[in-house]
Formats: sequence, structure tokens, C-alpha cells
Amino acid sequence: MKKKITIFILGLMTILLSACSTESDTVNHNISKSADSFEVNRRIVFFNGITDKYLLTVEGLCSLDITGDKALRVTCKVGEGEYKRHYLGLSDNVSYFVEQVDSANVDPFHYRVVFRPESIVPDIDIQTSK
Repeated sequence: MKKKITIFILGLMTILLSACSTESDTVNHNISKSADSFEVNRRIVFFNGITDKYLLTVEGLCSLDITGDKALRVTCKVGEGEYKRHYLGLSDNVSYFVEQVDSANVDPFHYRVVFRPESIVPDIDIQTSK
């Protein structure tokens, strides 16, 4: 009986704690998921903080990953099943900002989970004997 009560209390606490996220947290999470699924049009601008000059601009359906303290990986979808990846180094005087060009249509009340079947089931080559 104690075990059932403990499990019930733990389940209730989990539900209550998951309800503590704000609408902003949920929307931010969903926009990040959309961007990582190449559904958000972005403009990434790299600039020199001393000279105020733009060094590089990347625009399109792009996903960002920080690969280290001074590095950024930008992957952009350029066509159906076609992607380009750029690795960019940052320094003391070079920084970047990311602008979301278009608005994203996300649900503020539900998290989004994206399954990629190709990640779950590997691509298997079958060789038949003659």
C-alpha cells in the first residue's frame, strides 16, 4: 500500500512540476524544434565589433549549433534533401546575431516531438546472392 501511495505522489509531483513551465518556455522550445527541422527562415550575421563591419551573412532555413567556446556550426537546407554546413570561428572582436526573418506558427500549449524514422531504423543495404 505504501508503495502505491509513493508512486501516486511521485506521479502527481511530476505532473505538477511539468505544468510550471511558462507559455514563453513552451513557445521557445517549439520554435527551436521548428528551426532544427529547417522550418524557420533565419538571417545570421557575423560582424566585427571594433570596425562595425559585416563579415558574413547566412540566410535561409538554417539550424545553429555551438560546437565549442569559439565556434559555431550553421547547417542550412538548400533544396529537397540538400544541405550545406558552415563552421565559423568567433574571436574577441567577431560576434554574431541571429534574426528570425518570418514569424513561426507554433502552439503555445503543447510541446512538439519530431520523430525521424531514418534515425530510428537504419538504412540497410541488402546484398542478394546470384
